[in-house]
Amino acid sequence: MTDAPSFMADYGERLVDNGYSVIPIMPGTKVPGRFTGGEWSPYPDWTRHCDRPTKPFEVDIWRRWPGCGVGIATGAVVGIDIDILDGALAIQIAELATSMLGDTPCLRIGRAPKRLLVYRAATPFAGRKRHPLELLARGQQFVAYAVHPDTGRPYEWPEDSLVETPLSRLPVVDEASCAAFLDAAWQLVPDEVRVNSILADAPTSTWRGPSDPKGTRDAIAAALAWLPNDDLPGNEWITVGAAIKAAIGEEGRDLWLDWSRRSGKSGQSGRSDTPERRWASLRPHSVGAGKIYWLAEQRGWVPDPALTLNGTAAEQATQPHPAAGLLAKVAVAPLPIAPPPKPYRVPPELLQVDGTLKLFLDYATSSAVSPQPFLSLGAAICLVGAIAGRRYRTPTDLRSNLYAIGIADSGGGKDHARRCAKRAIYAAGLDRYLGGEDLASSAGLLTSLQRHPARLFQVDEFGQFLKLVLNARAPAHKAAIWSELTKLYTSAAEPYIGAEYADQKARPRVTIEQPCACIWGVTVPGPFWSALEGGALADGSIARFLVFLTDDDYPERNEAPAHMDPPPDLVAALQGIARGVPGHSHGGNIANAMESSAPIHAYTVPMARDAETAMARVRREATDLLRSHRGTHATALFGRYAENTAKLAMIAAVSRDPARPITQAADITWASALVEHCIGTLLREAERLVSDNDTEANHKRVLEIIRTAGEISRNALVRKTQFLSKREREEIFDALVEGELVARSMKPSGTKPTTIFTARSTPEATGGKEASP
Repeated sequence: MTDAPSFMADYGERLVDNGYSVIPIMPGTKVPGRFTGGEWSPYPDWTRHCDRPTKPFEVDIWRRWPGCGVGIATGAVVGIDIDILDGALAIQIAELATSMLGDTPCLRIGRAPKRLLVYRAATPFAGRKRHPLELLARGQQFVAYAVHPDTGRPYEWPEDSLVETPLSRLPVVDEASCAAFLDAAWQLVPDEVRVNSILADAPTSTWRGPSDPKGTRDAIAAALAWLPNDDLPGNEWITVGAAIKAAIGEEGRDLWLDWSRRSGKSGQSGRSDTPERRWASLRPHSVGAGKIYWLAEQRGWVPDPALTLNGTAAEQATQPHPAAGLLAKVAVAPLPIAPPPKPYRVPPELLQVDGTLKLFLDYATSSAVSPQPFLSLGAAICLVGAIAGRRYRTPTDLRSNLYAIGIADSGGGKDHARRCAKRAIYAAGLDRYLGGEDLASSAGLLTSLQRHPARLFQVDEFGQFLKLVLNARAPAHKAAIWSELTKLYTSAAEPYIGAEYADQKARPRVTIEQPCACIWGVTVPGPFWSALEGGALADGSIARFLVFLTDDDYPERNEAPAHMDPPPDLVAALQGIARGVPGHSHGGNIANAMESSAPIHAYTVPMARDAETAMARVRREATDLLRSHRGTHATALFGRYAENTAKLAMIAAVSRDPARPITQAADITWASALVEHCIGTLLREAERLVSDNDTEANHKRVLEIIRTAGEISRNALVRKTQFLSKREREEIFDALVEGELVARSMKPSGTKPTTIFTARSTPEATGGKEASP
């Protein structure tokens, strides 16, 4: 644990709600960072956040990182950075900004009287710098909430802060008006304050990139484009040349010559070969690529994430890592425990579906005594996915097979949607699509799909099933089920070919052409979360499942539920999906198309042009998320983000019009929001409830008891923790108090005070100090 406050836990979620793109900042610095393997390191790909909103589940990850500060990725936001220590001049330039750009309510102070004013961009544009003034725009960032590295005190917002001010309320500026302001403000800066040199009066280097002197040609060329060469002193000219030569050797000669000849001094000596002669005489030491990169960053350069900066790393990247086998076995260190988040509510727009999905949703909720719309949606998606199986595919050959889990407490109505799906299938005469309600063995699973290769398996008590099959001591026939489910999930677009046995007569090889196995499992929370302990989340075992967690275990009762008979329009809609697209040949008639060995030609559901654009954006975001969270267990989930989005969007299109389905941009938007919600739910709840070892599990279990009670006496807590020995109990109590997750106090009670334990809430839980607003 750490005593440093987590500003991300305090402010991150509210900033995202206000429309800002936030990024994690390493403690004690102004540098974007990430916390992996138990330590902080620079975050090289942070600029990706400048072009997209921050996901709620990203904040859920970052809020656990010790001492995490909050930065704002600029693009939609513009920062006017007045880096001047003359108080009167700093105020004068700020007033000029107010008169030319508008009166912003958000002023940030780090090291007074320096200040930063925050505006909103009409459209994103590139920033620029005229030291000591800087326009922070697309591709840059500023620190909003953290401890200033020079003053040792939190950044201050003396007027309104970004937490109190939505992005939409900031004054709007454009590139032309900001450039005009920068020109006007520059005229107010005295000559002695301006920096015409690229080295003189430069601040102490804060370069956090590669320290190896070697660079790459592409990166050096990109950085040089940001370094001016107008009348520089000779020593600075030589320093840049030496840094280039140290970074890339003779490969940098032409870059040095081109850069040298930008100067107005070039050729004034009467000799045209001065740069060539100087290059030959350079003997670099104490400089290298880092010097070039840092100087360029001081002038606003933001390295493209696609660039490789470190030359040695670029060379090594072409070779297999000597410890690749060992590294693959190293477990990711557990992240620190965080305070409990707010309830993860289901956004209402996720329930705004149409077609067959809506018909089933209405049927399941209207006929329920305890309506659970979100769980009904999960059941509907799996139902439609199974019946659409082998009939439809996306343009990238994904199919409609989905695995999903519905979670609610006992008595919360989690089983109702499962029963409705069964009744609807039978009413439509499609019972051949319904698999067993228990998976007894891998052989039974495959036999079921051989009989009908598109099936919906609805499994009750799915958490107990997971505990059994994921247990290291599970019987072989049970453990094999999980392996087969994994293989089936990735075989929906091709033949599934089973294991070969010596006795082919007794155990022939199983081959299933393009199987579509859909799973809808329902469970109570406890067994499900305990099943994930021991690495199931980190190794990707559960990443294929969409997790539907109800936000209300005990909803208001429906005192007059509708009849359980499926409505005729739902029955007709399911039959329409089973018929597929009229006139399209699946490789045989409808009956033959569902033979496990029949060749299949699924109908490709086209995408509207704007849907293609939206899907491309989702794929980019998926890559960004993988790069952003490299080294954490979250990557297993993000690896399925784009795939599940495409599947759900196609299911929405088929649900709306099975005869002529077309995926629209709205389908992509809905599907990506649903996948994000399911991922965020899994990450957030796993952080609270899933442990990698018994010690961590006991800490979390005791903490959850205290959180649930809010305030609990020592005697009551001892009674609820009888699963621990006395020694373990006392050690855990002390650890939770020392870690400032729990407060221990004395409360008068009769003749003897009573010890009270209280769960701390943010911000106290993360350091006991409230940051200055």
